Amino acid sequence: MADPDAAGDLQKTPLHDLHLELGARMVPFAGYDMPVQYPAGIMKEHLQTRDSAGLFDVSHMGQAVLIGPDHETTALALEALAPSNFVELGRGKQRYSVLLNVEGGIVDDLMVSRPLDESQDGRLYLVVNAARKHVDYPLLEAGLPDNVRLEIFTDKALIAVQGPKAVEVVAAHAPAAADLGFMSGDFMEFDGIACHIARAGYTGEDGVEMSVPAGAAEAIARALLADDRVEPIGLGARDSLRLEAGLCLYGHDLDETTSPVEGAITFCMQKRRRENGGFPGAARIQAELKDGPGRVRIGLKLDGKAPAREGAEIQQLDGTPVGTLTSGGFAPSVGAPIAMGYVSAGHAAVGTKLSLVVRGRSLAAEVVEMPIVPNRYYRKPKS
Repeated sequence: MADPDAAGDLQKTPLHDLHLELGARMVPFAGYDMPVQYPAGIMKEHLQTRDSAGLFDVSHMGQAVLIGPDHETTALALEALAPSNFVELGRGKQRYSVLLNVEGGIVDDLMVSRPLDESQDGRLYLVVNAARKHVDYPLLEAGLPDNVRLEIFTDKALIAVQGPKAVEVVAAHAPAAADLGFMSGDFMEFDGIACHIARAGYTGEDGVEMSVPAGAAEAIARALLADDRVEPIGLGARDSLRLEAGLCLYGHDLDETTSPVEGAITFCMQKRRRENGGFPGAARIQAELKDGPGRVRIGLKLDGKAPAREGAEIQQLDGTPVGTLTSGGFAPSVGAPIAMGYVSAGHAAVGTKLSLVVRGRSLAAEVVEMPIVPNRYYRKPKS
């Protein structure tokens, strides 16, 4: 089988030509030719997003919709495959969730949105990871009842604008965006172009993700980049931002062997689902909720300036192996290397001193609370 990341086989997003025009360094990622950084460099792009606003092309992600006769039918169909409470998901709200295998391992993590418009009841919009589309879509189609179908979008782009000034920038073109709260969204117009905007993202910052017509993506991106508060951001800074925010990257921090309890993402499982089960791998997950998992995801801050990367062994100070790193790198916001990984549960307490083996050297590290950089999501005041 051909390598999907071979240069000639790479897919291109609708913003590909714009990335080249902006001087991006392109790399293969999940079968797409994607920008890893622009001339400013990863450090400046990272801090730009923390201080102002950054524009991310995430059009490689999979976008689809489940369509059933009514909301409850569609929600229950998805609940048979994922451990979240979709029946009680409010109109105009979005939820982070996971698809599970029969062992309770995570097949993918995804975002699920219920439309605000009552006339669209029965629809749940999905955004899945690019590298897992080929797994997720068949799994969904095989698990859906006859009266619920999956429709895959091939004509949409996805643009994220993240940072403390992001919503203000977007609202200049789509005023209704300013009224959204975190994890909510709606269909609206951006300079007269119909799109869906959700107040969410994967950087720990306030911001939005915009599902737009593929043919309009470049015009929308150019309109946003014309604002002095916005700069283009590549995959490199996207990774360092999500690592600081303690957010998982599928295929690294989550995989088909990892349960939501081990991954410390039990917030995706609401009370009814935890108690009643009814999702793949429920027995394992409920046992881990009750008794605790054997291993758990932790955050680490390293001494010195040398970073540790995925795959590094985590040891006790006496050299006894206790786990493995799944993500690591330099954190521009804190000026130090940080990491995430899995350790046996007895070594996961905040403040625990550990060491990481990097090229035969032991680097001192300490377990820290996540997120390492506090998130700044916008919560609307309760009326």
